[in-house]
Amino acid sequence: MQKLEDAELRPSPSRDDIMAMPLPLPKYTIRDLYSFQPDGQRYELLEGFLIVTPGPGAPHQLVAARLMGALMNYLGSAAYVVGPGTVEQPPLTHLEPDLLVFPPPLPKRLEWKKLSGHWLAVEIYSRSSRRYDHDYKRDAYLALGVREVWLIDRRERSVLVSTEAKRDRRITEVLTWHPPELGDAFSLPLDQLFVDL
Repeated sequence: MQKLEDAELRPSPSRDDIMAMPLPLPKYTIRDLYSFQPDGQRYELLEGFLIVTPGPGAPHQLVAARLMGALMNYLGSAAYVVGPGTVEQPPLTHLEPDLLVFPPPLPKRLEWKKLSGHWLAVEIYSRSSRRYDHDYKRDAYLALGVREVWLIDRRERSVLVSTEAKRDRRITEVLTWHPPELGDAFSLPLDQLFVDL
C-alpha cells in the first residue's frame, strides 16, 4: 500500500490541455412559459433561453407610470401605450418591455403574436435586469422590428436611445421622439421623469 508521501504530484496541465464539457442549457417555448405558476418574478424567453428577473419595485413603477402618462398624452389615439407589453416571435421568443407603443388597428382577437410594427419599447433598468436589457434585449427588440428602444437609468438620470442605425445615444437633458406618422415631436425633460427619485 502506497503512502501519501510517496504520491507523485504532476505539474498542472497547461491551459490548452484542459478539456471542458459543454453544459447543455434547457430551451423553453412560449407554451412552457405560460405553464409556470405565478411567483412574482418576470419570466421571458429569448430564442428559447429563459430570463428570470424579480418583479419591479416602487421607484421603477413610478418612472414607468410618469412616462406612460406623458406618452399617452402625446400620442392620443395615434398609437397604444401598454405596460408591460409583450413582443413575441413564437415559439421561442417572448419579451416583456416595461412600456410598449404600437399603432392601430388592434386585431379582433388581441394576441401579442399578432401585433407588429411596434414603434417603441422601453426598459427601465434595475440591478437585476440591467445586463439583460442592454446586452441582449435591446438588440432583440430591434431585430424583431421595434423601431426604437429606450433604456432608462434612473440612478444615472439618463436614457440610452437605440435604433437599427445607431445604438446607445445617451440623453441626459430632454428626451425627444418623433414618429414619422405624427406632426409634432414628443419632448420630456428628464428632471420631470426623475423628480423625487
